[in-house]
Amino acid sequence: MILAMRHSRRLVFVGVVAALAAMTVLSIGMGQVIALLPKNYVHFAEVALFIGFGLKLLYDATQMTDDATCEEVQEAKETVEQSDFKALKRRAKWGVILQAFGLTFMAEWGDRTQIATIALAASNNPWGVSLGAILGHTLCAAIAIVGGRLVAGRISERMIIALGGVLFLIFGVVAIVEGWGS
Repeated sequence: MILAMRHSRRLVFVGVVAALAAMTVLSIGMGQVIALLPKNYVHFAEVALFIGFGLKLLYDATQMTDDATCEEVQEAKETVEQSDFKALKRRAKWGVILQAFGLTFMAEWGDRTQIATIALAASNNPWGVSLGAILGHTLCAAIAIVGGRLVAGRISERMIIALGGVLFLIFGVVAIVEGWGS
């Protein structure tokens, strides 16, 4: 969102989606390697991760203050400014795309969505997981880039984190139910 305030939204979108797609492809590959493990271990790990992430996000939401959002936004602005400083001489289109790609790739490495994608790819159709993850990331990037300023003023970060926690819990319950069938 912050990059899109400073540069062409279209170029930022291309860089962000490319980074998220690359991250998804790597996650799918890791998930396929994990799929070689015994299925019951993979299933238990998937359920534990989803429920653990859900509970952690709900806990984080209850502990949040309004200052936390301001601190995170300030930290993100500083990161973008440092990156902008390095790219001042490269204001070309590729510079903006590469900046968006690099910042997004580094920020998303090892986060919950990557681990969830790995878990899903280990126990589900990798093509379906790839398509769903890339479409989901693209939608989220579009919302952040195009409507980020509008959404930020209307929905609190606490609410978004709590909703994420509820979704992870739902994924965990679905995984438990699917496990009973097998």
